[in-house]
Amino acid sequence: MEGFRGPHPPAGVPEPAVSHCNGMLNLDGYGNRGPGFPGLKKRGHALGSRSWIKIDQDGNSKILELDKLTIMRHCSLPSRDLRLLDPLFIYPSTILGREKAIVVSLEQIRCIITADEVILMNSLDGCVVQYMSELCKRLQTNREQADDLPFEFRALELTLELTCTSLDAQVKNLELEVYPALDELTTSISTLNLERVRRLKGHLLALTQRVQKVHDEIEHLMDDDGDMAEMHLTKKKQRLEAYALGDIYFQNDIPAETRVVSKSAPCSPVRTISGAQKLQRAFSNVHGSLMSSSSNDGNIDQLEMLLEAYFVAIDNAQSKLFTLKEYIDDTEDLINIKLGNVQNQLIQFELLLTAATFVATIVAVVTGIFGMNFVASIFDYPSAFYWVLIISGFACVLLYFSFLFYFRYKKVFPS
Repeated sequence: MEGFRGPHPPAGVPEPAVSHCNGMLNLDGYGNRGPGFPGLKKRGHALGSRSWIKIDQDGNSKILELDKLTIMRHCSLPSRDLRLLDPLFIYPSTILGREKAIVVSLEQIRCIITADEVILMNSLDGCVVQYMSELCKRLQTNREQADDLPFEFRALELTLELTCTSLDAQVKNLELEVYPALDELTTSISTLNLERVRRLKGHLLALTQRVQKVHDEIEHLMDDDGDMAEMHLTKKKQRLEAYALGDIYFQNDIPAETRVVSKSAPCSPVRTISGAQKLQRAFSNVHGSLMSSSSNDGNIDQLEMLLEAYFVAIDNAQSKLFTLKEYIDDTEDLINIKLGNVQNQLIQFELLLTAATFVATIVAVVTGIFGMNFVASIFDYPSAFYWVLIISGFACVLLYFSFLFYFRYKKVFPS
């Protein structure tokens, strides 16, 4: 991969060291200037080298140590695009089409796709390992088979496939946890069940945001034909190569006497324009018109169908999450209704207890009156006290039932 080496080091400086262990190839983009040369400084050292995986069109993978500046020059990318791939920063899922590359940051898969290679951020994450192995396997399998999709679309398709599959699997796992937890909560409202549902709801919101971002990114690409045409790197590369070959052809086709101009004999401006130069200008105009109209031709149909297939998949996952959120909201409403019903029952019981206390207080007042030390003729009859108790008790019971009848009449209690 000579494009990653950059300028050759001066004479006397050793070549970059190649480590054959684990397939590691140490490149800094400007040669390996060891610590024995204090006067020489790595220009890319300040940007920091990271481990990348390069996968070519034949499915061969290689681990490289590259810095930002080398990747920026090789892929013609601005620095802000590489920040999307930095694992130290947290950015939402993004797919960007550039002049010579497609920058992909979907979940844990962060890579740069060009017309003939994939530069993948090296990581021990399962999605990254699966992406590398599956892409190499597919490229090696389809090496001798004709494939309508260009290389960059196949790499992008696998990225979308693994991302949608991973998100859909997480949605299914969340469904398996949420539905039993909600059913258990409706059966038994306890602190433990409420805490479990609260934790699952937090996971649901985080997963919904991730799925929503992937959904919006795919939808944005499908709505913009210019962005989809910008991502057709193979077509752009072929047009540039054809244009370069056309320039070489016209330069070789011009006779030598027309290219060598005499310094002593000035020429007329009209005669300096030869037929070959006119044809070259016409070719340049035709080429420019083709370049301007190519972004709106049928090249985007393949990418649009590819994006539409995974848009349906991610939209299905999003619908499951929305259904799950509605189920949680319905369960919360049901729990609030149950808690409100229990609270109403407590209020009714408190009202009945208050009425009974009021009635019992009347009996206590009568008893307190007869317990006073005073002289009255009623004490001359032994059975008079019993009659007072019977009449007081009957009056209290009648008063209590009067309260109940009044409460039912006012619909304080259910009938």
